[in-house]
Amino acid sequence: MAEERPVLVATEADDVTADMVITELNRRGVPVVRFNPADIGVDLTVSARFGTFPAAVAGKVYTPSRAADLTLLRAVYWRRPVWPAFDHLNIDDARFAAAQVRYGLGGILYALDGPLWVNHPLRNAAADYKPAQLAVAQRLGLTVPPTLVTNEPGEARRFVESHHQVIFKTLRWTPYQQDGVPVTGWADPVVASEIDESVRVTPHLFQAVVDKVADIRVLVVGRQVFAVRIESGMLDWRKDYSALSYSVEHLPDRVEKALLAYLDHFGLVSGSFDLAVDNAGDLWWLELNPNGQWGWLEEATGLAMSAAFAELLTQGVAP
Repeated sequence: MAEERPVLVATEADDVTADMVITELNRRGVPVVRFNPADIGVDLTVSARFGTFPAAVAGKVYTPSRAADLTLLRAVYWRRPVWPAFDHLNIDDARFAAAQVRYGLGGILYALDGPLWVNHPLRNAAADYKPAQLAVAQRLGLTVPPTLVTNEPGEARRFVESHHQVIFKTLRWTPYQQDGVPVTGWADPVVASEIDESVRVTPHLFQAVVDKVADIRVLVVGRQVFAVRIESGMLDWRKDYSALSYSVEHLPDRVEKALLAYLDHFGLVSGSFDLAVDNAGDLWWLELNPNGQWGWLEEATGLAMSAAFAELLTQGVAP
């Protein structure tokens, strides 16, 4: 029966955003099996067979309280799963074990072609390269700030000197600590005198600052578009959430269509976009997070974001 088809939710133990969506699924009577890859061997078991059943992939995922038949899944919500690190093993054994989980558990799930993925992790990964994001955005008619990706110090200095204000942005967020204290890579201003030969070690992303009056976070769920204007007065509004104010925004049709086309390009059914609004009211593309946070925006605006996710997962098909 259709109502017995579960939604598989892959995420970390403490995920308020996933909780919001699961609450909405529960209201619809949709069964949910939630798991975290880091729990394998303790609270997670997987078993799959190939070549012996009519279905190309047959098997189950088990948690202490639930089980999901892989042939009956209606959707997989790939939120914020954590892969195991096996810190109790020596470095070689840990590396080996971690690879077996990624390519075993991950491989089984990636082999499924029946359920709707929101989003498929391989498609998330393909969409997570900032240089590719910038190029696709421009091709779709979105306005992109002048940007340079380089490991050549001279070119970086010339770029910084040719613009009124430039920021440095990480090409990929990674966990990072200084003296044991976690740090985050903000969008920070950079001047030419700061650029030295260490730039040669890796590519760096430099971007001209948009003379903005506000930011817009856009969440797309299927074909539903939720846009929230964020007033902060800060170069990077993520530095202080307590200083933010929010209002619901309505995007121009051409921008909305471009964002939908952007997701189609990468085969995604959801994504969180960041745009900037300048003094003339024009919108500038900044970036896409294929699996970005949005829960606090629903609480601040009342927009039915979690209900949209639940409805999409319930239907189990891309609109």
